[in-house]
Amino acid sequence: MLKINVYYGNICEYNYCKNCNFLMNEIKCNFDNLKDLFGYKEAFPEVLKAVKKIEDASGEGCEYLGWLDLPTRYDNDEFRNIIKISDEIKEEADILLVIGIGGSYLGARCAIESQNGVFQSSKDNVKVYFLGINLSADYIEEILNIIKGKSVYVNVISKSGTTLEPAIAFRIMRDILSKKYPPSELKRRIIVTTDKTKGILKEISNKEGYRTFIVPDDVGGRYSVLTPVGLFPIAVAGIDINEMMLGAKKGKEIFSRDNNDCYRYASARVALYHSGYEIEVFTNYNPRFTQFSEWLKQLFGESEGKNGKGLFPAAMTFTTDLHSLGQYVQDGKKILFKTELDFEKKSKSIKVPCLGQNSYDKLNYLSGKFIDDLNEIAQKGVYLAHKKGGVPQITVKIPKNNPYYLGMLFYFFEKACALSAYAIGVNPFDQLGVEEYKKQIKILLEKI
Repeated sequence: MLKINVYYGNICEYNYCKNCNFLMNEIKCNFDNLKDLFGYKEAFPEVLKAVKKIEDASGEGCEYLGWLDLPTRYDNDEFRNIIKISDEIKEEADILLVIGIGGSYLGARCAIESQNGVFQSSKDNVKVYFLGINLSADYIEEILNIIKGKSVYVNVISKSGTTLEPAIAFRIMRDILSKKYPPSELKRRIIVTTDKTKGILKEISNKEGYRTFIVPDDVGGRYSVLTPVGLFPIAVAGIDINEMMLGAKKGKEIFSRDNNDCYRYASARVALYHSGYEIEVFTNYNPRFTQFSEWLKQLFGESEGKNGKGLFPAAMTFTTDLHSLGQYVQDGKKILFKTELDFEKKSKSIKVPCLGQNSYDKLNYLSGKFIDDLNEIAQKGVYLAHKKGGVPQITVKIPKNNPYYLGMLFYFFEKACALSAYAIGVNPFDQLGVEEYKKQIKILLEKI
């Protein structure tokens, strides 16, 4: 089960802890710094009002609450088809190219890297690469060089089919693959994830006979990782999506209880926001979760950043970024707080070698120590330093890095994000700012 330690302010004075025996059994309450922080006394009731908006479907954007029940109401036939086609690809292909941007790729990418590692895109022979995530000719050319002479499948993901980056990438790949495969084989190798009834991609799929998966009407892109948008590439990468959905289902149960950890985290964010903090830095000590932080940046940035409100989401991977941004976090302007992912089960695979008396680096006292133990000590040292520096710190503790807890983690942050957004008075599910820059780019492109 997920656990959360909130290191900020003396919450107990707000009479919160006396009513949360469930929480006290699940988490370790550490209230170390910033005692005058605007706290749960004000923030928690606002989050409970947001809970009611979700439960009653009475808040703005409530037509996009489909993600809330996905773990228990997903289409079983489509789920089985995801597994069937992913098994086909793992059997026949060298490469799956996933074409999509934003919520159409970030969830899949962060899941794949978190489970398979930074340098291994699949547990099987097939490799998963991402295209349509930028307009860089260098990036596209690099991908095209990788796929030369390989057996390639394509999964293009877009609800409308009009988003510029994936639309250009799909055009390029259709051209290349049409010269490589006959029509009957081409239509088998292109899988489309799009709207059920409308849009350019749906129209193309109908005409060309491409196999399709559905993006649910009531689920927005940044909340879509537990739909075919995320599940299909994740399954191709050899990750157990059954376990992921079981974890999400358990998360749905846990994070609907009174005073649960999800509400607690949302309340902490709202409290810090109203106290004048402007930036939430998502941190971790495992590079496998760098892309998870990228997913969090979109989730929170697009959901909260509107009407002149919201926390700015940033990300750092430690210990790497301690050597570049650590100075600012420790001693810079007091406008940021940390939300850190911490996995309780550590690796015991690599030890510091003993090099004898001629090692010269004076590190023999560490000989035989596990690298992850050193990483954990670094984590504790940084916590103590940031505590001393007055940096609020929230720790989300996950028992183990596996598909089950990953599914739970996705659900945890999706719900916390929606609650936080409602609590500060914005619609979590629209993105008018995104539409504006798309509009301006289109105007300029039409003048070329």
